[in-house]
Amino acid sequence: MSHPISAVHPFEHRVPDAELDELRARLATARLPEAETVRSDASGRARWEQGVPLADLVEIVEYWRTDYDWRPFEERLDRIGQFRTTIDGLGIHFLHRRSTRADATPLIMTHGWPDSIVRFVDIVDELADPAETEAPAFHVVVPSLPGFGYSDKPAATGWGTEKIAAAWVELMSRLGYGRFLAHGGDWGGNIATVLGGRFPAHVIGIHTTFAEAAPGSTTDGLTPIEREWVGETRDFWAHRAAYAKQQATRPQTIGYSLVDSPVGLLAWILDKFAEWSDTGDSPFDTMSRDRILDDVTLYWLTQTGASAARIYYESHNSLDPELRVDVPAALTMYPHDVEKCPRPWAQERYRRIVRWSTPDAGGHFPAMEMPEFFVDDLRQGLTAVLAADR
Repeated sequence: MSHPISAVHPFEHRVPDAELDELRARLATARLPEAETVRSDASGRARWEQGVPLADLVEIVEYWRTDYDWRPFEERLDRIGQFRTTIDGLGIHFLHRRSTRADATPLIMTHGWPDSIVRFVDIVDELADPAETEAPAFHVVVPSLPGFGYSDKPAATGWGTEKIAAAWVELMSRLGYGRFLAHGGDWGGNIATVLGGRFPAHVIGIHTTFAEAAPGSTTDGLTPIEREWVGETRDFWAHRAAYAKQQATRPQTIGYSLVDSPVGLLAWILDKFAEWSDTGDSPFDTMSRDRILDDVTLYWLTQTGASAARIYYESHNSLDPELRVDVPAALTMYPHDVEKCPRPWAQERYRRIVRWSTPDAGGHFPAMEMPEFFVDDLRQGLTAVLAADR
């Protein structure tokens, strides 16, 4: 049922200085382990073989404690426009940037873990009011997933990706967007898939950097590159996905550390920004140090380390194997992402692929790693989706 626009309320939040002082105090007294036992001459990704190297962590902790400033990020969110509304008893926080263009199309963009709305803050303005008048424009909505950031923390089970997708349809309806586009990566890609498959009357089409094949797919007929993708994805889930198993089975246990220790939280998140991005070494080679700290600090100040981890408990391996997406879909497989789905497999689920892109560079966080390329690729994908909808 549609709700009046009055159900949506402007939102602003200023963290008290005392909370920032307490964070700095905790950082100053942190207890750290000894250095990792990788070879002393290890370089590049080899330095990260056992996780975040001690020297790197010491350096970023010191920067976080002495030089990092949280206030510009708060101001950035306010400039975009922050709001909250309650759906199914849960408060949902979101950014909403309406375009000044009369021809703009509504677009909801969903983040994943271990990122947040931080993933998209630097591209919202360009998507809403592009510098080039020929570029498509969008009314951009960026919600915080339940249990993330300034959205409420579910007090009971049930907030998996299916329910979140339904909540996003309601959210867009409250904003006056009866039909809209959807984009996502990581969990956001899963949710975009559910949106396209479950709500074709509302969803014009989707763009995603995530695609999950239907069960029973074989490597028969795949190209050599696609076979490499399959091998890399299987290796990831076999050897580098302990974090997902932990959060899918015991999110409460890891949650104590993530909510109590800012250094523990930083290491848990930084490890993924490093491993999943397209970089030869540090994630700061391709992503802003302040933006990554904005993300970690948002988790810290909202105490959402445990509640965000629970999305794995709710939804890990839960995508309906029978779900099919018949709305137009544009898919981009970035070469250094942790999961890459061969097109023949994707076509079994996404049955109207109108654009398939395989860039030469980029990882799991393309909107942060290479924002200009990401925006261009997203526009091309959504332009193809809109053309197919006519």
